[in-house]
Amino acid sequence: MNDLPGWLKHGTVWMLLGLGLFLGVQAWQSRAAATRFVVDGQVVEIQRSPDGHYHWRGRLQGREVEFLVDTGATGTAIPQALARELGLAAVGTVTSSTAGGVVQGQVVVADLALDGGVRADRLRITALPGLGSPLLGMDVLGRLRWEQRDGRLRVDLGAAR
Repeated sequence: MNDLPGWLKHGTVWMLLGLGLFLGVQAWQSRAAATRFVVDGQVVEIQRSPDGHYHWRGRLQGREVEFLVDTGATGTAIPQALARELGLAAVGTVTSSTAGGVVQGQVVVADLALDGGVRADRLRITALPGLGSPLLGMDVLGRLRWEQRDGRLRVDLGAAR
């Protein structure tokens, strides 16, 4: 060990410290993400994410998707590119008012399954160009009994409407 230059010894120590810090942060983020979504019997609790929104993982036509819970959206919407990737055929067109203005989209039909056991088969979904991420709208949320309090969205699946 005495044959190694001092800069190499110091560099190795700093790299190991950096690696330890990196792994510690990764473990902390993983633990925080695991507690953001909890299923306890018939109750699903979702903690608000650091971006200020609620995210609910699920599957659309079997593909894993993370939905942004949007209580201001009338219906569920996905990016048009995702609809194409999933091979969802348009069954109609729609004009939709979004935060970015009025856009033309397509209506597609798909099976939706959310973590925790919520299902919506043959759901009519709006596929919009330029949409950043899938939005879970009131067409699904309105079927559930839920409340939002203290940074948590609590969904009681046993009391579904």
